[in-house]
Amino acid sequence: MTTALVLDLLGTFAFALNGALTAVRAAQLDIVGVVTLGMITALGGGILRDVLLGALPPATFSDWRYLVTAAVGGLIAFALSGRLDRLARPIAVFDALGLSLFAVTGATKAMALGAGVGQSVLLGTITAVGGGTLRDVLVRRVPSVLSSELYAIPALVGAAVVVVAARLGDVGALWALVGAGACLTIRLLGMGFRLNAPRPPGGTTEP
Repeated sequence: MTTALVLDLLGTFAFALNGALTAVRAAQLDIVGVVTLGMITALGGGILRDVLLGALPPATFSDWRYLVTAAVGGLIAFALSGRLDRLARPIAVFDALGLSLFAVTGATKAMALGAGVGQSVLLGTITAVGGGTLRDVLVRRVPSVLSSELYAIPALVGAAVVVVAARLGDVGALWALVGAGACLTIRLLGMGFRLNAPRPPGGTTEP
């Protein structure tokens, strides 16, 4: 497997765990609902990216490994649901990990299909935040991308690192890891210190 595919599958697994655990925690769904929400979280951003790029059918439906990875992540999360009180931090960490990996793989695929610099960064960000946004809408809460501590900004940074490196002639795995690491670091710092993007003057300080 290529480095991009490995990172994509790791991101799929991380987001599937996150989405499924979120389903148990926020919506108390049955096994079908838990696995379904995990798969939607894991696959939604990539499907949206591929549709926007005209890469049809989306990779999710042309490569069985995506569906299997997402389903396995959802099932593992369901099996761990009895320990939910201890899983608040892992849920957030899996979300940050999925965000980081998808920002990188989304931008990489966009470039491979001929998208420009700005478009590649944007599509990397959409890949990263799309599944989580669908997850939040389905459990009826304000999407993290609109309210959470530094969510879209880390994805933009991670995608930009990969795109800039590629434009400078370096498309190796090292810069993919650097981009993912930058995104993950900023996201975890935002969570740890409750850092937020600027809000309108006079607005409330809490989402």
